[in-house]
Amino acid sequence: MKQLPELTNLRPKYREIPAKQNEILVNLGRPHVDSFNYMLEEGIGDMVERLEPQTFELPNQNRVTLRITDVSIARPEVPMGTMNVAEKRVFPSECRQKRDTYGGMCTITLAWELDGFPQPAITRDMGRVPIMLRSKACNLEGMSPAELVERGEHEDEWGGYFMVRGNEKLIRLLIMTRRNFPILVNRNRWKERGRDFSTTGVFMRCVRDDQHATNNVLHYLTTGAAKLMISIQRAIHFIPVMLLMKALTDYTDNDIYRKLIAGCEDDQYFKKSVMSMLRDLHSENLHNQQDCLRYLGMLFRMRLTLCSMPKWYTDEQAGVFLLRTCVLIHLDHNEDKFNLLVFMMHKLYAAVQGRCATESLDSVMMQEVIHGGHIYLKLLRELCMSTLLSVRLNLVRLLPDASSKYVTSKEVVQALKNCSGYQASLTNFLSTGNLVKAPDMGLMQDSGLVIIAENINRMRYMSHFRAVHRGSFFVTMRTTEARQLLPDAWGFICPVHTPDGTPCGLLNHLTSDCTISMTESPDKVSNIETTLIALGMIPVGAELEPLRSDEWYPVLLEGRVLGRIARSSAPRVVQKLRLLKIDGETIPSATEIAFVPWREGGQYPGIFMFVGPARMMRPVKNLLANRTELIGTFEQVYLDICITPEEAYPELTTHMELSKTAFLSNLAQLIPMPDCNQSPRNMYQCQMGKQTMGTPCHNWAMQCISKFYRLQTPATPLFRPVHYDNIDLDNYAMGTNAIVAVISYTGYDMEDAMIINKSAYERGFAAGTVYKNEFFALLGNSFFARNPKDETLTAFLDNDGLPCQGSVLSTTIHCTATSTLTIICTTWFATREAKRPL
Repeated sequence: MKQLPELTNLRPKYREIPAKQNEILVNLGRPHVDSFNYMLEEGIGDMVERLEPQTFELPNQNRVTLRITDVSIARPEVPMGTMNVAEKRVFPSECRQKRDTYGGMCTITLAWELDGFPQPAITRDMGRVPIMLRSKACNLEGMSPAELVERGEHEDEWGGYFMVRGNEKLIRLLIMTRRNFPILVNRNRWKERGRDFSTTGVFMRCVRDDQHATNNVLHYLTTGAAKLMISIQRAIHFIPVMLLMKALTDYTDNDIYRKLIAGCEDDQYFKKSVMSMLRDLHSENLHNQQDCLRYLGMLFRMRLTLCSMPKWYTDEQAGVFLLRTCVLIHLDHNEDKFNLLVFMMHKLYAAVQGRCATESLDSVMMQEVIHGGHIYLKLLRELCMSTLLSVRLNLVRLLPDASSKYVTSKEVVQALKNCSGYQASLTNFLSTGNLVKAPDMGLMQDSGLVIIAENINRMRYMSHFRAVHRGSFFVTMRTTEARQLLPDAWGFICPVHTPDGTPCGLLNHLTSDCTISMTESPDKVSNIETTLIALGMIPVGAELEPLRSDEWYPVLLEGRVLGRIARSSAPRVVQKLRLLKIDGETIPSATEIAFVPWREGGQYPGIFMFVGPARMMRPVKNLLANRTELIGTFEQVYLDICITPEEAYPELTTHMELSKTAFLSNLAQLIPMPDCNQSPRNMYQCQMGKQTMGTPCHNWAMQCISKFYRLQTPATPLFRPVHYDNIDLDNYAMGTNAIVAVISYTGYDMEDAMIINKSAYERGFAAGTVYKNEFFALLGNSFFARNPKDETLTAFLDNDGLPCQGSVLSTTIHCTATSTLTIICTTWFATREAKRPL
């Protein structure tokens, strides 16, 4: 990267295509492309493995099990059987010119069992689904800048969007609540959820490996008890937490009591509440684990049958199904779920008694960014579940009564053939941004998920890929909490680049150095627990005697309780973990280590570690190791970071910023001398700069967007920051240099007006052109051609039936001529706007 700006367009090599792409520009599309690659490589496998099979009984007593074992998405190619094709691969420029969708064939494999015996699997194509550009399913993947130009793309094409009916569609980056972390929240409307409900609760957004999410809330009741909220088919239910704890494990009442009060022996109120909740279970004749499972299964049987649970399950099996699919779904083992509920109880009752502070869901430290690839995977999961349900219903129609024959592959193939494909659903979603059926995807909105990557100029086009939206749910809220810029957003959310008006504070932009984490290596993740044990952590369940909470810190990894660490040795352990994290050989380099020390009335203490995807991370310099370290939003709050070496305090400052402008977005760094402006003016510049005419693209002849704006005489700014050169903005020049004379003694206030020199205007000062595309539908075997018998058309049309280049079109001039074997006709040019030269 350059340290000082320079006029790069004056160099002889300015026109040469570089051998490598600009890394800063590639980073614009990297979060989108990486998430889609994750979906192709790992996400689909995890989704198929976690997908609930459809198990049902037909009227003829046949028990059938349906499950999808594989989903694959191929690269875009011409259809099979197409003759005289030199290049089978399809490239985005072709779809852009044809106003087509750039997609590859999606194929699923359906496995089924009859009365427990596996049958031959069935494969079916589900249609061409949209493919993200520059992903591993795209034919542009791995191409050099020269190869991209050869294929009709820009040399710095970074991808990250979809080509849908000729339009560039981008899935929004949405702000979501941090996954797999119990957040202590105070909400007034929680009192309306039922009798004795209070405003205090522990909220947890649980996300599995396949990115399926569900919410659980541990509510505190004014009676001293606690209930856990679960969701089944978007309907919420409340279950006494002690009922769940007894159903999860085979512990006795004495074991549950000791595990809950461990470290809280002096808290008489908590001990009394635990004993009261245990007695309430016995009053309902629920004495052991089997009783609790049967009771849960009996209560929720009807609801669970709508979630792919077989109808012949016993009440106990139904209870197990409920715990697996609705309670803390990010954990696979009941013991881990039990330990997490114990931690949530400790945190909840500490807040009730005023020993710790509540947390805010509007704080960046409690948020993450959901990728487009994750949303695509969620929708693909819903489509797979819909396919299984459709096959089930079709089989019931084919075999309607008890006298029907046994099920064979012929009936299953026919049932699968009658199911709708995925092409229409995914294409419609990317075209409109709406979820038609509004499935339970764990999102707070079902519309506005997709935007068009508008290319008015380079600045506007770049900003779309770094924009993060809080969600349409908060747009109509009258409160301003969701719009506030809190201190913990430093370095992650740009404080300058946000629009004014309705979306102010809701539509923000990531800073130039902020990255979004992806999934980490499972081997390195598994090393974290063994490393902690080697550093002195006592694993959960290995305590010889109860550990007092005022002497030990709990340790959690992605919402799973690992153990406890002595408070005296916790800073040393965290420091050692950071050095291992920077090295990146033992544990992942993107590990987030949030060490919350104990403070009177502060946040609930502990060591909380995260390795999952969708977390905002940024690089800083670790002063102890003198190397770059990636830190997250949660851990940054408890670090001491200086901007310059002069600001560092010995034995206190732990990190230092890599750059003084690292807290700004790409567009905010283009403002010259922003510290000399009023702060609102910097915000306005980010907005106004995205509205000016410029050079949006180079491949004009291959564009099919309805309207394009082009500045014919752009100029490179003589006064600009170095970031202007680092992002190669001269390649897409915008704006014009002008000398403005201020005549102060006239007394006239010109405001935004400007007097232009006449000779400068005649030489092309700020000359611009508007390109507009018109589309004509050819019916049947029609094609463009000029009628050879009509000589009057030669003045208007070329041999190919289209107007000659440079012609001025009006509503009284012929535009196209179409011919068939029997009919030759001429079309008059007609449009809503009059055509005249600019």
